Amino acid sequence: MNLKEWAASTGIAYITARRQYAAGTLPVPTYRIGRLIMVGEPVTGTSAETGQTVVYARVSSADQEPDLDRQVARVTVWATGQRLGVDRVVTEVGSALDGHREKFLALLRDPAVSTIVVEHRGRFARFGAEYVEAALSAQGRRLLVVDPAEVDDDLVRDVTEILTSLCARLYGSRVAATRARRAVEAVTESDPV
Repeated sequence: MNLKEWAASTGIAYITARRQYAAGTLPVPTYRIGRLIMVGEPVTGTSAETGQTVVYARVSSADQEPDLDRQVARVTVWATGQRLGVDRVVTEVGSALDGHREKFLALLRDPAVSTIVVEHRGRFARFGAEYVEAALSAQGRRLLVVDPAEVDDDLVRDVTEILTSLCARLYGSRVAATRARRAVEAVTESDPV
């Protein structure tokens, strides 16, 4: 469990637990994974022959950035529960709809990484994740998904983003906004209420 959860379960204020951690006086063993402070003994990492296990967390926009730590915590707890040693945490802010995620691409290129653990398949790749999984498998690597169920709200939001992007490319962003405004005005003016 992470330090914040541990502090809440023991009745200690998080800031007090954080200060004790910084001073080295926390009464329980701790270790860091990325920016998270985990309570307990770390699961030993994998051997050099089997490669690294990496937790990958991603959010689409900067306003969702606080969710990164929560994603990392959930995935790390799951991985340690599966007796996987987490060697590295990679977090990224970027859309799953484009190929401009540098950390994601670097993770795929790194032959030292044998296992990638993600919370949802959509955090890894929204479309074509099956192809990426097949390519990883062909290299003797694997992708582990903590919660394989798709999140419908994310899928609806992504389809809306795709349509907006296509309309903006077709009409231009200002023209698209103007046309949308005119369409709404035409519907509200002609509506006999």
